[in-house]
Amino acid sequence: MDKALQMISQHAEDGAKLRRDFFAVHGGKVAEAARRMAVAVARGGKILLAGNGGSAADAQHWAAEFVNRFLMDRPPLPAIALTTDSSVLTSIGNDFGYDLVFTKQVQALGRPGDVFVGISTSGNSANVIGALQAARKQGLFTIGLTGDGGGRMAPLCDILLAVGHPSTPLVQETHAAIGHMLCALTDYYLFENVMAIKPMLD
Repeated sequence: MDKALQMISQHAEDGAKLRRDFFAVHGGKVAEAARRMAVAVARGGKILLAGNGGSAADAQHWAAEFVNRFLMDRPPLPAIALTTDSSVLTSIGNDFGYDLVFTKQVQALGRPGDVFVGISTSGNSANVIGALQAARKQGLFTIGLTGDGGGRMAPLCDILLAVGHPSTPLVQETHAAIGHMLCALTDYYLFENVMAIKPMLD
């Protein structure tokens, strides 16, 4: 087989196995994270998301699917990617440094009962760490998507979804699958199985 095709086949196999193994072990945590998102929205709260680089793209991707739609037609859900306002980002970065670009947005926008989703493959991104600290201080529920071990994010997350693999691309591909499931399951709990979250709303 051609070397390029071997690389493709191996990557596809490794990625499929990693996703299967992750969801087999951590599916319950993914479902619980989605329940928390659904409860926050049902109570009038919102979902804030942040990450850097490819993880910033994930934050924007998932926020778009909450606000617009994922698979079903339903009312827009309140979600904000903290990676998109160039004036806010550059103002904070210029005046206070890049480490605070998400922290100050969480302080401004976050309210008790909201959900903050921090995405960092290393688990050690300083600006995501700062945002998680601010979120916990302000009474937000915190969810982290990371790579193996969770890094410094681990103790700051109410739910940690750590993908145990040394390959950054494969971790990020699994994060994409987790994000899609969070969108699908949040819709499921809000619009198809509200009884599953009713005890959390009482």
